[in-house]
Amino acid sequence: MNNNEAKMDNLKAKAIIESLLFVNERPIELSELIQIMEADKKDIELILEELISEYAKRNSGICIVKIAGGYQMCSCPDNETWVKKMYQERSKQKLSTAALETLAIVAYKQPITRVEIEAIRGVNVDGVVRKLDELGLVKIGGRKDVVGKPFLYITTRKFLEYFGINSLKDLPKLEDFAALVSKEGLDNQSQDSDEAVSETAGEGIEKSVENKGEQL
Repeated sequence: MNNNEAKMDNLKAKAIIESLLFVNERPIELSELIQIMEADKKDIELILEELISEYAKRNSGICIVKIAGGYQMCSCPDNETWVKKMYQERSKQKLSTAALETLAIVAYKQPITRVEIEAIRGVNVDGVVRKLDELGLVKIGGRKDVVGKPFLYITTRKFLEYFGINSLKDLPKLEDFAALVSKEGLDNQSQDSDEAVSETAGEGIEKSVENKGEQL
């Protein structure tokens, strides 16, 4: 085998190992690479070292690291902030208009019972409240001291994270929050087919709460 053929074989082996690392979500052990490639341990280690060095030299957004006794392709640690931001945005579940409307009522009127929410919204909220509870945006905060002792609902830490605020003290004015909810609602109208909402989410919240004549 001449030098050109050896170089080509090295490049091909390197490309194969690169592909194997790319498609695996877990570290690949050296022994597994040796078995797949049917090559000597020394040759595989050399190729891995070359790949690691090449990614590092060109300041790539990808790096190859040794984890738990194996090798894995990962995003560069220097880009962690942006990677986290992308996943946070992707994982931020969009809410229906009905859910946003109900969530806003809980936020500004908490602690509040399901019946009190229904009195403000004018529709049954069993399914919506259950969904918000499953998503971790609201939770039971106790029971109201009246006949039947109904559950009182409050918002959660995840609610604060969803809207990007530090505490309930940072809740914007009702009209500002209503505008935000309206924007979210317009983005999700197609999800709201099973809920009867006669007004836009923002207008519904603002008018309903203000008509109660209660201090927020």
